[in-house]
Amino acid sequence: MPFTAIASFSVRILYAGYAWFMLIFVVIPVAVCCLLLPGEDRRRAVARRGAATMLRLIGSGVTVRGTALGEDDSAVVVANHQSYLDGIILAAVLPPHYTFLIKREMVRVPIAGFVLRRIGSQFVDRSSANHRHRSARRLVESAREGQALAVFPEGTFDREPGLKPFRMGAFRAAMLGKLSIVPVVITGSRTKLPADSWLPRPGPLTVEFCPRIATADFEDELSLARETRRAILERLGEPDLDTALPKQPEPSAAEARS
Repeated sequence: MPFTAIASFSVRILYAGYAWFMLIFVVIPVAVCCLLLPGEDRRRAVARRGAATMLRLIGSGVTVRGTALGEDDSAVVVANHQSYLDGIILAAVLPPHYTFLIKREMVRVPIAGFVLRRIGSQFVDRSSANHRHRSARRLVESAREGQALAVFPEGTFDREPGLKPFRMGAFRAAMLGKLSIVPVVITGSRTKLPADSWLPRPGPLTVEFCPRIATADFEDELSLARETRRAILERLGEPDLDTALPKQPEPSAAEARS
């Protein structure tokens, strides 16, 4: 193996070790605070500060573009999904009153699962149709109560770039709860921590808040999902992997001239 390759691999191993140490260094105090602090709002605020601190310590403080959400904003945030880091990234940039919908496998992750439960995250078992339906009902109930929600509608992620098909639960909840949709584009996390690796790499992270989408302007969740998808793809720079979701029809020549 050439010396440059050995040196590059060694640097990557050193950085990965440092990043995991920083994660443990931050997450243990956060977990203790989540155990001891009364009130979900306080625990969420601590988790938000912990997420932002950890990302800064590993040299990947998040660059925010667009108009970030304020403390009093209630909406359904719909973000693309690239990596296990995405939840940490959103926690660092969203106000603490946002509730996350997360796949159930995260409950089994040591410490992280405990913190997620203590900050009021909702979990969904995507392998169970009954559980998905119950989760969808809870999502709708939360939206009707005006709760601010953060959802990864792809449900999973891969190493290969591309925006996967959306599940409709978040869009149905937004329409029934009369909450607007805020599309959010995360870039950099797929490279920083690929799906098939536990060795994080140095690299920048960016979150872009797209213009808010009013659900009252749409007839159904399919058209709402289509517009949300268009906004994300426009800024993501990755291919559209959904061949099933109806696309916005192209204008005819007569319409284009009018």
